Amino acid sequence: MAIFKGAGVAIVTPMKDNFEVNYEKLEELIEFQVKEGTDAIIIAGTTGESSTLTMEEHREVIRSAVQFTKHRVPVIAGTGSNCTATSVRLSKEAQEDGADGLLVVTPYYNKATQEGLIRHYSMIAGEVKLPVIMYNVPSRTGCNILPETAAYLYRNVENIVGLKEATGNVAQAAKTMYLTEGKLDLYSGEDGIVAPLLALGAVGVISVWSNVAPKKAHDMCMKFFEGDINGAAQIQLEAQPLIEALFGEVNPIPVKHALNLMGKQAGPARAPLCEMGKAASEKLEEAMKAYGLL
Repeated sequence: MAIFKGAGVAIVTPMKDNFEVNYEKLEELIEFQVKEGTDAIIIAGTTGESSTLTMEEHREVIRSAVQFTKHRVPVIAGTGSNCTATSVRLSKEAQEDGADGLLVVTPYYNKATQEGLIRHYSMIAGEVKLPVIMYNVPSRTGCNILPETAAYLYRNVENIVGLKEATGNVAQAAKTMYLTEGKLDLYSGEDGIVAPLLALGAVGVISVWSNVAPKKAHDMCMKFFEGDINGAAQIQLEAQPLIEALFGEVNPIPVKHALNLMGKQAGPARAPLCEMGKAASEKLEEAMKAYGLL
């Protein structure tokens, strides 16, 4: 059984003006998500600026998300690292602190081989009992989990259950599903192609878009699962201008800006990320107004 089906939010980590983590606002954002029907909270991932959290902050952010969510929806903790030992430590801590599952990105910068990826994921999964979702985003990491590798890990490591597919390559996703007989829990990691991946057997999306429109993302998935393919496609297509604007600059700069425009006080992004440029900001604001968010 999948950790979750539907639209899980890759939630931002709100910051104060002095760049400290704002736990009060994190609780408010989680309340907003749960009330609006999100299907899971994915904490300390790319959108959560995990790469600039200290080890102590990383653990506290996950612990706090579990506490704030109160078991109403699953909490999936981002515990990936370019160091296998670090990822093992983060994964063990997340398990101790009550997370329901793990999202583990491929090692970045190292550019691991496919054999290295098999050893990396096998070692992490072997140290915990939680279900593991592999996270494949080569545009950020320089490392691609090939379909054969994903299938091998799914078949041979009991608690590796899913894949967040963020290559943007629908054909690669199709081959992965073919090699796993459609049984791998596939999640779209690209908000712009959720419906196409659902058609290939995906069980949902780990979404940036859900930060600002959780009900829409949830409803799109539910309509698809209920057989209303046209209804799901309509929601997907209507959101395209907003989704494009949310990726007008590197994530999570735009989505934090969008939340701030909505009065959610997500705060700034930590360096080396910076404030959003004027042209991209204006495009985002226009898209949000057209979508009814402002």
